[in-house]
This record gives sequence, structure tokens and C-alpha cells, in this order.
Amino acid sequence: MNQITVTGMVLAATPVGEYDRRVVILTKERGRIAAFARGARKPNSALVGVTTPFCFGEFRIYEGRTSYTMMSASVSNYFSRLREDMEGAYYGFYFLDLAGYYAREENYEGELLKLLYQTLRALESEKIPNPLIRSIYELKAVSIDGEAPQVFECVRCGDKEREAVFSAEKGGLVCEECMGSVKDAISLLPSTLYTIQYIVATPPERLYTFVVSEEVQAQLETAAAAWLGCYVDKTFKSLEILETIL
Repeated sequence: MNQITVTGMVLAATPVGEYDRRVVILTKERGRIAAFARGARKPNSALVGVTTPFCFGEFRIYEGRTSYTMMSASVSNYFSRLREDMEGAYYGFYFLDLAGYYAREENYEGELLKLLYQTLRALESEKIPNPLIRSIYELKAVSIDGEAPQVFECVRCGDKEREAVFSAEKGGLVCEECMGSVKDAISLLPSTLYTIQYIVATPPERLYTFVVSEEVQAQLETAAAAWLGCYVDKTFKSLEILETIL
């Protein structure tokens, strides 16, 4: 066995046997990993409070031939305020699920982990409306995964000056000269387009620094939903629950 220490956040935890847990962690160094936490459900276990969703910190694990085993953890942020806010918690659970969907095993996921951490901090701060946080997170997550929409020029001819519409099916902006066959065209306000450009191009630590008008927010939600509808082939129970309580 090889002992390693990884920085990450617990995405999910499920009971195993009588006292153990299987914990899914998004790590900076190894991507998405699953580790067994022996005895983590015993009341006096040192692992009982550090193997639940939202826990962020350093995790000491043993790397076996076919599995990981968690030995200890030093948690620096539990995001405890989310546990006291039902709406915030379900936004958070959805964000954890989407991160788990995009994260790859044995892959460097520092940017995705940073995005998730900054997003949960924004949820706790209450300075930015939750729907805007969701739109920013969704668009940035797909960008980090390499599936960002082309929002700086026409996807067909490369024009940057003509009027354009947004098309998820075509991959982003389509100018007025090329939009003849576009069936899912979404007209965007200049402010909305600028906001999407900013989200796509800006590092995670500088994302949650602005608010938008209701009209821009509505267009952001429409564009993000269309994009995820084309590029995410999974339904999330956490999102279904979130949408029932909103």
C-alpha cells in the first residue's frame, strides 16, 4: 500500500456494512476517487464528521491495488451554513452531483475543485442570488470540461461583428449570414452575451463578483439549460428535488 494525501471535497457518502462508509471525493491531484472509511459510522470514530458531503480539506488515504482506504482527514471547511438552509443545501447537492459527473478518475481536477469551492462560498454569502450562482456554475463547469460554447465569434464563419444568435446545437454564436438552418436560435441581449463571455473566460476565484438584471438572468438560464440539454446526458435527483422546492 502507498499512503498519499490529497486535497478535495466530499461529494457523496453511502453506508457500507454495519459501520463503514464509501466516500466519493473530488480531489485536485487524482480527480474523482472512491474511498472506504472503516468505522466511519461509529459515534466515537474520528471519521464520523469528516466523511459527509461538503467537507473540504486534506484526506490521508492508502492506495491499494484496487481501492482506496481513508485513514484520517483535516477538514478546513464544513460549509455548515448550507446544512441549515434547505434551498442552499439542495443547490449545493446539485453542484456536487454536477462536479461528480464532470470529474474524471486519475485526472488533475484543480480547476473544477476550485470552482466548486468558490461556488459553495458564494451560496453561503447570500450576496448573489442563487439562480445566478447556478447559471455561472453550470456554464463554467462545462467550460472547464472543454465543452464551452463559442461566444466570441460565429462558429461557422468566424465573424465577430455581425448580429448573432446563440445555438446550443451549433456550438455557440451563429451570425445573421449563417443562421439560415439554425432551429434553436436564442437571441441574447448584449449584456447577456458579455456575461457569458466573462463566465467562460474568467478564473473561478473571480467569478462571483457581479449581479445582473432579471432579463439577463432569464436569458442566462435559458442559454445554460439549452447547453446542458445538449451536452449532459444524465438527470440528477438533487436537481429534481431542488426544482420542486423553488
